[in-house]
Amino acid sequence: QVQLVESGGGLVQPGGSLRLSCAASGTIFRINDMTWYRQAPGKGRELVAAITSGGSTNYADSVKGRFTISRDNARNTVYLQMNSLKPEDTAVYYCNARVLPSYSPRNEYDYWGQGTQVTVSS
Repeated sequence: QVQLVESGGGLVQPGGSLRLSCAASGTIFRINDMTWYRQAPGKGRELVAAITSGGSTNYADSVKGRFTISRDNARNTVYLQMNSLKPEDTAVYYCNARVLPSYSPRNEYDYWGQGTQVTVSS
């Protein structure tokens, strides 16, 4: 089995910063894409940022220039550095990983973390 555990959420004032982490553990052969999503109250889940195993990145227009996604392949961990936070960034942030597990290395499976709350408010 594979587990994703997020951390780093919390309450921050507008203009502040937070760094989210998502660590994958378990029977992992390789992790392909890793992605951060978020879901605000009453809204659907939206992609925030994604990174491939080779380090190519993609961002939602709403966070470009403010958020940075990175990963440490040796630690099976993805990060989201969030700067210049705005109230509209308030949401539950979820980590997703596309994993080739050790027991089935030719098949890719989607795994999700439990989510971490980010609240931007004065």
